[in-house]
Amino acid sequence: MDHADKEKPMKREARIVTMKDGRSCLLRPVRPEDAAGLLNYLKQSTRETPYLLRTPEEADALTMEMEERFVERMTQSENELMLVAEVEGQVAGNCQITFSPRAKTRHRATIGIALLKPYWAQGIGTAMFEELLDEARHREGVTQVELEFVEGNSRARALYEKMGFRVVGLHPDALRQPDGTLVNNYLMMLKL
Repeated sequence: MDHADKEKPMKREARIVTMKDGRSCLLRPVRPEDAAGLLNYLKQSTRETPYLLRTPEEADALTMEMEERFVERMTQSENELMLVAEVEGQVAGNCQITFSPRAKTRHRATIGIALLKPYWAQGIGTAMFEELLDEARHREGVTQVELEFVEGNSRARALYEKMGFRVVGLHPDALRQPDGTLVNNYLMMLKL
């Protein structure tokens, strides 16, 4: 990869996934016009599960301008790729892979993924992982992909293990739930 290639934003072709219920899901790179849909999705998803890092109140505090800046950064980044899962014209979920630009950690990538509850167990999560892992395998020097999950999120853990990830670490009492309960965060890794 020459220097000019490194400065280009990451691109990925759109892909249609047939969901288990027969509907189609379009997996595609995030676009500037997705800001409103992503903001609504984020606000809804934080109300559906306690396993995201943001609370509903934190999601509600995000403005359209903040989301537009975030999406713009994603579309221009050479080290981050965000994909949107779109079903019937609506944002159903998203996923992101981040590559480290630093010499000592350039071999590592991190993944984040979330879906709205009506789209759980439809095959979208697996398809998103396939796209992100393919991106990692084609990134020069990347030898491992990492992610974290919150204690109790057995659905996510099952998906991650299905994709080949294994628990490699524990961060005790990493998150405080709204009721004050402290829960662990687990680090998982996949060697490529």
